[in-house]
Amino acid sequence: MTRPFVLLVVAKAPVPGLAKTRLCPPATPAQAAEIAAAALLDTLDAVCAVPGALPVVAMTGDLGAASRPIEIGMALRHVTTMPQRGLDFGARLANAHADAADVHPGLPVLQIGMDTPQVTPESLAAAIAPVRDGAHDSVLGPAADGGWWALGLAEPRHAQVLAGVPMSRDDTGERTLRALAASGLRPRQAALLSDVDTMMDARKVAAACPDGRFAQAVASVRGQAVA
Repeated sequence: MTRPFVLLVVAKAPVPGLAKTRLCPPATPAQAAEIAAAALLDTLDAVCAVPGALPVVAMTGDLGAASRPIEIGMALRHVTTMPQRGLDFGARLANAHADAADVHPGLPVLQIGMDTPQVTPESLAAAIAPVRDGAHDSVLGPAADGGWWALGLAEPRHAQVLAGVPMSRDDTGERTLRALAASGLRPRQAALLSDVDTMMDARKVAAACPDGRFAQAVASVRGQAVA
């Protein structure tokens, strides 16, 4: 029997003016929030379809003020939802792992965000496989911008090292690797993915998943279908 694992999504309510502001321009704040909402929904679809995964979402922000609130609310009914806590992003990530471990003790955790809507159930299962199978104690999925998109841990409380890692930098991935190694872990590298920060990123990612909500939201900004 395949070992179950926690699939943790760290997410932010897609509120216009607060979500994906680096997409503006050319997107308007409302369009940027639509893109963020679509990314979250496509991500949740993939997460909920991974065999053996126990989905948990650590959420921050006001869903009532977000784009697609009803659709997101319906999607969240299929997962365990908990609030983020912590003064900065690194602390919120560390706390999310700890809180997920409290909900599902003794299980490995794969944590992702909502900036890689091109993920599939198969790619998520492949990312956690080295940890899930017991071959490795950790896995880190690098992002093309120098950050990372996925972190898998056999013991999720090792995520406490994230509280000391500066986030959203072009060396965040390397700093995270060093922090994990300093705690005695030897992370395996998962697949390299592009996450969504700019409209150029968004169009590249949309081309990789042309059939989802995300591609449709991105296409609405430039007024044509994604090739």
